Amino acid sequence: MDIAAIDRSALTAAVEAARSDYAAFQDEGLALDITRGKPSAAQLDLSEPLLAALQPGDHVGSGVDVRNYGPPAAGLVELREIFAPLLDIPVDQLVARDNSSLSLMHQCLAMSFFHALPGAAGAWAGQPVKFLAPVPGYDRHFAVADELGVELVPVPLTAEGPDLAVVERRVRADAGIKGMWCVPKYSNPTGVTYSDEVVRRLAAMETAAEDFRLYWDNAYAVHHLTDDHDELLDILGACADAGHPDRAFVFASTSKVTFAGGGVSFFGSSPANVAWYLTRDFVRVIGPDKVNQLRHARFFRDSAGVEAHMRRHAEIIAPKFAAVRAALANDLGALGIANWTDPRGGYFVSLDTVPGTAGRIVELAKAVGVALTPAGATYPHGNDPQDANLRIAPTLPPLAEVERAMKVLTTCVVLATGERVL
Repeated sequence: MDIAAIDRSALTAAVEAARSDYAAFQDEGLALDITRGKPSAAQLDLSEPLLAALQPGDHVGSGVDVRNYGPPAAGLVELREIFAPLLDIPVDQLVARDNSSLSLMHQCLAMSFFHALPGAAGAWAGQPVKFLAPVPGYDRHFAVADELGVELVPVPLTAEGPDLAVVERRVRADAGIKGMWCVPKYSNPTGVTYSDEVVRRLAAMETAAEDFRLYWDNAYAVHHLTDDHDELLDILGACADAGHPDRAFVFASTSKVTFAGGGVSFFGSSPANVAWYLTRDFVRVIGPDKVNQLRHARFFRDSAGVEAHMRRHAEIIAPKFAAVRAALANDLGALGIANWTDPRGGYFVSLDTVPGTAGRIVELAKAVGVALTPAGATYPHGNDPQDANLRIAPTLPPLAEVERAMKVLTTCVVLATGERVL
């Protein structure tokens, strides 16, 4: 952002108006929250029939009594057949588990320290382990890495995906870099979808680590805001074509499709990686929640059922994203003091402000009753070196609250920019 190009006179006038608006907010007693990407109550209501999807006597899936222990080890095939085409993963390379894909990521990362991955001479224990972290990125990925002692190496995220010049240079030079976090479709928080070229180069690049893994968190695979949506190249196919079939671990879930607290998670990869995972997981659990998996299979019926369900989600949340776009454009566009993304799916909008102002914006908003995601949350260890990025999460509150929270946010952006620039 070119601070020198900011029109000081226009900013001065905007600051005066913002001071008046801010004083009014102080008297309103606001209690608004746009901190995290949670489904709204209206979205959760869409899945209420899921609770009655199984009737007495309907307890057989994949030829087994789902109420009991045991197989199938990979989860119910009825459900895997529904989600396999949506995730571009062959059915026999897709594993269905319990409600949290983040738990699967934590599990795979932890297991790698004690059990050698396919193609590796040994496990990771006793050696420094690093992961590349495209920024701005997902704070819970960073938290998992921190918890397990994995060093995070930030790399810039561009409009096409991770900056490949930086990524390729680092993975060639350092055998300690064992993986990279990726949210490849409608990235958290920018909404960027990786281009075909980026996917192919990530699949084909040479790495010093023989067991390098892409942690491909396809959390928003079906989370479109309009019918004109992004397409993501099949990563497992790209890796196989490039001669690195074991490179990608793919993760997904229904956490923002059905119930965040009662969904199904998925792990997909090469046959060798799936066998590695199932061997380890057999020790951890006697069987996944097959009752919930069968309930989801009955509820959706087929892949088209999932897509129809997600169109109803879009009808609820698309107006909220439109409200975010309108507020940013109307209140900040002419001033040249911020840049933001305009995603076609996912759960977030990324806002970049004048360097040195993000923390102050959060502070100003909090003082009048609007909770924003902490500044720096989209960077490892909460350290945004520019103090400029903010993540906007508009899905949870009602539309009127989103509109009010955005007015407070843009007012705070103007005030913090005035303090910094004028």
